[in-house]
Amino acid sequence: MIKEITATGKTVEEAYAKAKEQLGVDSFDGMNCTVLEIGKKGFLGIGSVLAKVKVEYQMTPEDPALFFINTLLKNMNIEANVEVSENEERGKLINITGNDAGILIGHHGETLDSLQYLTNLAANKIDKSEGKQRTKITVDIENYRAKREKTLRALARRMAEKALKYRRSIMLEPMNPYERRIIHSEIQNIEGVSTNSVGSENNRKIVIYLTDKADEKKAKALKTGPKKGKRRTAKPAETKQKTAFDDFDDEE
Repeated sequence: MIKEITATGKTVEEAYAKAKEQLGVDSFDGMNCTVLEIGKKGFLGIGSVLAKVKVEYQMTPEDPALFFINTLLKNMNIEANVEVSENEERGKLINITGNDAGILIGHHGETLDSLQYLTNLAANKIDKSEGKQRTKITVDIENYRAKREKTLRALARRMAEKALKYRRSIMLEPMNPYERRIIHSEIQNIEGVSTNSVGSENNRKIVIYLTDKADEKKAKALKTGPKKGKRRTAKPAETKQKTAFDDFDDEE
């Protein structure tokens, strides 16, 4: 869909600079720019006319997302680069890099997840009459998500090993849906354990439990030992009592 904006300034250059600020871009690559008014200084402020420009561009879902992120970075005085690329999960990936960008990650990526949620709201805030399909946008900062995934997979393997060693279920700390999917995926590759999610909303946790009940009972039996009971003793052999007739027979 074609969109357009107009901007004014004392000069054409100033008008274009304001247009870039509105769009949240550094250049007009792929856009159609038109000067509507050159602008006049006038005499002592009388008869002055502001320069006016028009910029036409192809509207894409990531455009409002980029505008939102760039505006946020500017308001927070954070110097960072923002790039857009295709995501493997049939969406768009917005990657933010910069020395000060780490402040937007937060504890275990909580701030980053909130930023991603707001960015998706901005990208998909469209007129319902347009019938536009929703676009999924992933926001990453300094490749944090790949590092976090590596950490979570290592955690899953370590906790699965612990569950198998001590023959008991292990409950992990609350995680968001994205992180829980990583844990579920990694545990699927480990024999003898499986996963389940318990809790609700932000307090939803993963439980790693044993799947081989037979081995579990066997290990428990070996640990506790055989059941105690009354010891059976052998009956003494019966001796035959001699009689007078026995002695008589021996003498014969």
